[in-house]
Amino acid sequence: MVELLSLFLNSVFAGNILLAYFLGMCSFVAVSKNIETAVGLGFAVIFVLTVTTPVNWLIFHGLLSPGALAWAGLPDVDLSFLKLIIFISVIAAMVQAIEIIIDRFSASLYAGLGIFLPLIAVNCAILGGSLFMVERNLTFIESVVFGFGAGVGWMLAIVAMAAARIKLRYADLPSGLEGFAITMIVTGLMAMAFMLFSGITM
Repeated sequence: MVELLSLFLNSVFAGNILLAYFLGMCSFVAVSKNIETAVGLGFAVIFVLTVTTPVNWLIFHGLLSPGALAWAGLPDVDLSFLKLIIFISVIAAMVQAIEIIIDRFSASLYAGLGIFLPLIAVNCAILGGSLFMVERNLTFIESVVFGFGAGVGWMLAIVAMAAARIKLRYADLPSGLEGFAITMIVTGLMAMAFMLFSGITM
């Protein structure tokens, strides 16, 4: 239990998939202009990461990894080279599902997210979660915790950035630092702040 809690906290803070690995930066920069949209997209990313990471774990260890097809009399078959295609297909299906759900229950949020909602399908943070799961050889339960923690960390980062950008509207910035430049500077400062949590061990 302590290991799972440690994995969750590491996924949220020190190993934040956005601020430590800079995955999902395009939607992070584009959708962090107001808090409501950032929260909506954050919940969508949490849902997709929490679902797709363990689903891809089951597919990888049940069908694709070396020796996974031993139950079918094919112990020497290795289909792991297909993991990118399969993982992206699962992610695309989950994104379509959440797009339908948001459109059904919150038309304003659906309109606010605009093109960035279907772009979750190509959000490298989502694919990165599944690839990290394979690379780090996580168990099924660990993949669930890691996917959820990575989503919470991504949401925390984008909501914090949205709050900072609202404050920056009233800041007297030099013209060269306005817009994208100050956003990247604040992102770097947030990344350094999150690194402080790497000293916490359980």
